[in-house]
Amino acid sequence: MSAAIPRLEMEQLPENLASYLEPRVKRLGYLGELFKCAGNAPDVILQFMHFTDSLKDALPDRLTELGALTVAGYMQNDYERNQHERLSEKLGFSRAWIAEVNRLDPSATKEMDEVDSAAQTFALKALRTRGHDAQAEFNAFASHLSPGEAMAFLLLVGRYVTHAIAVNTLGLTPPVPSIFEGDQ
Repeated sequence: MSAAIPRLEMEQLPENLASYLEPRVKRLGYLGELFKCAGNAPDVILQFMHFTDSLKDALPDRLTELGALTVAGYMQNDYERNQHERLSEKLGFSRAWIAEVNRLDPSATKEMDEVDSAAQTFALKALRTRGHDAQAEFNAFASHLSPGEAMAFLLLVGRYVTHAIAVNTLGLTPPVPSIFEGDQ
């Protein structure tokens, strides 16, 4: 874990950031370590979270969660994966669907529908190729959605890559375990 960045508590955050985070902290029961670190750049993290909110508003929950879980799994970001497993379950998605998304193998799907499979196929290709040579997969995925939804999903992939790089670089420990912990 990186000690280069001080961890701030809620009372140390600027008022606008603390007010924004307060409902999340009350709902979850904790201030995540990412926010404790990113609070050192309050305007940046606040805009990042507004971006996140805009992406969630632009997409159905199923695509948002599929994108978040896919990127978190590919990027080995257990911090985000564990939280999105829980959120997916809270939103009503089955453990079988969550587990299948986590397998990162859309060609062997039994739980994912055609849109899910196309979305994950695109996201994985974009991640593997850093966006190069992913046009065919994006076009196949985009054919199922409006242009706005397709672009929102594309940008959502980048949002979760940013999160993974920050969490992985700082060596942050997941605040909650995987919903599958102990299932082995």
